[in-house]
Amino acid sequence: MKTQVVIIGAGPSGLLLGQLLHNAGIDNIILERATPDYVLGRIRAGVLEEGIVSMVREAGVAERMDREGLPHGGVQIAFNGEIRRVDFHKHANGKQVVVYGQTEITADLMEARQACGAPIHYKVEKVQIHDPDSDNPLVTYEKDGQQHRIACDYIAGCDGFHGVSRKTIPESLRTEYEKVYPVGWLGFLADTPPIDEELIYGVSDKGFFLCSMRSHTRSRYYVDVSLDEKVEDWSDDRFWEELSSRLPESVRGKLVTGPSLEKSIAPLRSYICEPMQYGRLFLVGDAAHIVPPTGAKGLNLASGDVNYLYRILLKVYKENRPEAIAQYSALCLRRIWHAERFSWWMTNMLHDFGDKFDRKLMDSELDFYTGTDAGLSVIAEQYVGLPYEEVV
Repeated sequence: MKTQVVIIGAGPSGLLLGQLLHNAGIDNIILERATPDYVLGRIRAGVLEEGIVSMVREAGVAERMDREGLPHGGVQIAFNGEIRRVDFHKHANGKQVVVYGQTEITADLMEARQACGAPIHYKVEKVQIHDPDSDNPLVTYEKDGQQHRIACDYIAGCDGFHGVSRKTIPESLRTEYEKVYPVGWLGFLADTPPIDEELIYGVSDKGFFLCSMRSHTRSRYYVDVSLDEKVEDWSDDRFWEELSSRLPESVRGKLVTGPSLEKSIAPLRSYICEPMQYGRLFLVGDAAHIVPPTGAKGLNLASGDVNYLYRILLKVYKENRPEAIAQYSALCLRRIWHAERFSWWMTNMLHDFGDKFDRKLMDSELDFYTGTDAGLSVIAEQYVGLPYEEVV
């Protein structure tokens, strides 16, 4: 087989890149190790910045998102028993975010891929990348016991932290930065109406909490727990009791409980790999960076990578400018480090990591940044997402 771009990974970033390239007349093949059902079973966040919303529309896959997504003009932050609102319209030049589940975006993109007939291969094994630093890269894989090879021009590694793409870059050429936090988030999904029309991030004497949603009838809640906790030890009743104990009194009575649809514990960490490019191989999304979920930057950062790679490949194929690929890593990393800093900062403000002095400082931070126009603008502008830079 031969194609212009091989995309490894059929999560939302790989599917979005593939759809954009297909619409632009750039041939691509997507490889995915899991089944479609497994990919759709991954429960992830769903707060979308304007950047990814615009890209989904550009890909022609926004009909359901525009119909069912919930626009949010603000976010709320609770501490010391009170709740303060960050108004995006006032403090971020009228911008907003849209709440629409990552699983739903993935389903929409899968449907679009199938409808357009562009090739995608699931349940592939032993994917290997060959000669990415040459003019003739190659990808090999096995499916149904048979080996296949794809000659290509470029490779997009959208295969996550545990995929083959990052590991293909020689260790001597990559630098990895990591910070592991001493807590995890216990997430709880339920078909109950959300406690509020907007997300509420909060910290209490008993710990962190987040009240989120997927729709007007489906809620997503989180509390932080120690890393040695096991999800099996958390009954539905225990979770609701713990969450309720952390909520401010002003909203506690609005909490509607019900059986869980899904429960999981996700560790918190920050991670970046530099560079994000090795010859004609590009790392996209979790293959290159991970953020703690505080601030909802994971999928939004991946979409930034997709934006830059797509615009660069347009320069390559439509303007005959192969030298444009050299700017990929620098463009991505500037935006990534800003988002990593914001997520790290929000995580520290909203969690108690056991240092009493630091906790008092973080309470002071929360008071200042949610109590002044200057501080509210800092939160609002970064929460709605920094703009994409122009690809030259």
